[in-house]
Amino acid sequence: MSELTYASYLEVEKLLELQTPRSEPAEHDEQLFIIIHQVYELWFKLLLHEFEKVRADFLSGELYGAMHTWKRCRTVMKTLVGQLDILETMTPLSFASFRDRLEHASGFQSSQFRELEFLLGYKRSEMLRYHPQGSPAYERLTARLRELSVYDAFYDLLEAHGLDIPNELRDRDVELPNVADDKVQDGLVEIYNSRPDLALLLEQMTDFDEGFQEWRYRHVKMVERTIGNKTGTGGSLGVAFLRESLFRPVFPDLWAIRARLG
Repeated sequence: MSELTYASYLEVEKLLELQTPRSEPAEHDEQLFIIIHQVYELWFKLLLHEFEKVRADFLSGELYGAMHTWKRCRTVMKTLVGQLDILETMTPLSFASFRDRLEHASGFQSSQFRELEFLLGYKRSEMLRYHPQGSPAYERLTARLRELSVYDAFYDLLEAHGLDIPNELRDRDVELPNVADDKVQDGLVEIYNSRPDLALLLEQMTDFDEGFQEWRYRHVKMVERTIGNKTGTGGSLGVAFLRESLFRPVFPDLWAIRARLG
């Protein structure tokens, strides 16, 4: 058995073979485009891993374990936003030089990003139609749609700490997206006034949600400065579609109460 090394542990040789430009002759910036998006997919994979832990922590009442993981996820989100600075060094002309080689490929098709939305509770069953039925991506998204979200598990944590969650929320179809609720908001305000430990968790969740919205905004502007109002790669809806989700919080209750704090 060969000795374990840095390269063999991380399978570096396999990793470095995964960048395959399609332009001929190869356009210089296509390598950047491929690497950035592959790195995004790795970060999405990590966030799915971390939020599965958060959900489990919420369900089992592990408050401080969940808080630690939220901090990590927010740091990852900051990194996702920062990577757009690198991608924006690619000019519209540079992208246009190899864009046609992408054919039907589009970031719009990232099943892991949709999984992340579903896991957090931003569920939209209509997004399944962009993935072929029976494909691994379709199966994973269907499973995410039908399972408890992080926010569903958050209700369990709140109940464990004495908050009364309305039955209509507890019994609602898990395939539906998060919705704001007045009774939940009343309870969250009370937490801010009486439970500084739980209040810190709420701030971490709000901080991540803000970062998620920041990423959406920066992504929209990056696409807009690169292709303007053209149809997106692979026939996707481009900037028009991306704008629809701008400034839509994943956790609406946490934003609805801001004016009632302080």
